[in-house]
Amino acid sequence: MTTKIIVRADDLGYSEAVNLGIAKTVHDGLINNVGIMVNMPETQSGFDLIKDNNICLGLHTVICAGHPLTDPKLIPSITNIDGTFRASKDFRMTTVDFVNLDEVVLEIEAQYQTFVKLVGHKPDYFEGHAVISNNFIKGLEIVAKRHNLAFLPFALGPNNNTITFKNKQLHVFMDSMNSNYDPYNTLKRAARTQYTDGYSMMVCHPGYLDNYILTHSSLTIPRTQEVAMLTDPHMQTWLQEHDIKLITYDKV
Repeated sequence: MTTKIIVRADDLGYSEAVNLGIAKTVHDGLINNVGIMVNMPETQSGFDLIKDNNICLGLHTVICAGHPLTDPKLIPSITNIDGTFRASKDFRMTTVDFVNLDEVVLEIEAQYQTFVKLVGHKPDYFEGHAVISNNFIKGLEIVAKRHNLAFLPFALGPNNNTITFKNKQLHVFMDSMNSNYDPYNTLKRAARTQYTDGYSMMVCHPGYLDNYILTHSSLTIPRTQEVAMLTDPHMQTWLQEHDIKLITYDKV
């Protein structure tokens, strides 16, 4: 019996090296779902690397990296004095949700409109990058409802790794921040686990490393490990031998 799983790559646009790593996993590997960060300087060049591939493209909405697409003066709760977004550590270190709902909706809408202009159609899935904020999540839900988008919620809490998407349960496997991370093991666990209510979903952040990613992200070496695993011919053979099919969000 065929087992269907979802494997996705986040962060296209984050840096030139990340773009190259993701492109490698699309052209020569397992990735057929890619989340785009539309507010970064390397967004266009990253998209150009994969735009001719038949893959599922999502909006990886960002409020903690790079510059906003809205005038920073209009969204002071999520920006610094220099006009950049507040860092993810600001979100992690606070017990108060400092995100203003009206402000974040402005920025999410701007990123949605930019995605449509870049890609030429609505995102195949719609979700958020890196930070947990109740108002950020509410903002995503508001914009998703406004444009009838396929919203992919966060898996909240260490003991909750299941989300609902299109009336299916997606069981999340994302171990890249764990010590002694082995992406081969994570993918095999996800692939071996069958669910009657939905599918396993492995969230990856493949990429190579450059100065920008080394100075702006806490996730480094695991990105390169994921590129290696996702493009390993032995991994592709293993999936075929075990009758495991990689599906896209638009086919859920």
